[in-house]
Amino acid sequence: MELTVQNAPVYVATGGKDFDPALPTVVFIHGSGGDHRTWALQTRWFAYHGYSVLAPDLPGHSLSGGEAFTKIEQSADWLGEFLEKAGVKAAHMVGHSQGFLSALAFAKHHEDKLLSLTAIGTAAAIPVNQALIDTAKDSSAKAAHMMCNWGFGPDAHLGRSSVPGMQPIAISRSIMSRNPLAADLQACADYTDGNAVAEALTIPRHCILATHDKMTPLKAGLGLSKTMGIEPTIISERGHMLPLEAPKQTLMALRDFIGSITSQRDAA
Repeated sequence: MELTVQNAPVYVATGGKDFDPALPTVVFIHGSGGDHRTWALQTRWFAYHGYSVLAPDLPGHSLSGGEAFTKIEQSADWLGEFLEKAGVKAAHMVGHSQGFLSALAFAKHHEDKLLSLTAIGTAAAIPVNQALIDTAKDSSAKAAHMMCNWGFGPDAHLGRSSVPGMQPIAISRSIMSRNPLAADLQACADYTDGNAVAEALTIPRHCILATHDKMTPLKAGLGLSKTMGIEPTIISERGHMLPLEAPKQTLMALRDFIGSITSQRDAA
């Protein structure tokens, strides 16, 4: 579906079903250079199992208009208007990499609008090598090639895929090459509020991490988990791009976490 947020069109994937704000809503926020296709398996499962799904292309990315955020903090106001336009009072929010930083920025002022918060392949701070940012300024395609080399785990580099005939590295490189990577990476590098926000969270929260993540290493993700006071789900032999390279394992962890919250709310 399409919404207008901050005077710009926003494309929103809904998992293959019409969006119904009366159902529990799960919002999926992609990472740097990504779009709604990051969440193909996860959105479809939730949409067909009692939830409504919103997976937007963030401003300036793929099918959405507007300009990319230059600061993570800008995404907090955007997410607030996005949920309002969709008619959502409170949602489960899931963020991959930069998308989790955006979710944290939103949670700082709007925790009452969150049913839960899930971090995937990320940390409270994402320092970015200046050489990568400079490369992205010169060419998103070159930066995307570098990020895909670092971002995927060993199985993906051997050509193994959970979807027969689909190569997640090639798909990601194609998407990222056309999106504003330089702005995304700089926004990640400049965001310093994450630890304080994560420590103050009171809503249900979870982390899904990977053993072979070279972009937000496992040590940093474990630090985030400790700050949030939770035990993470750790997926072995996978890298930074968990929703794409380990879609089933990522979905299972999300399903168990969000499902447990839904069951508790239904029983209350």
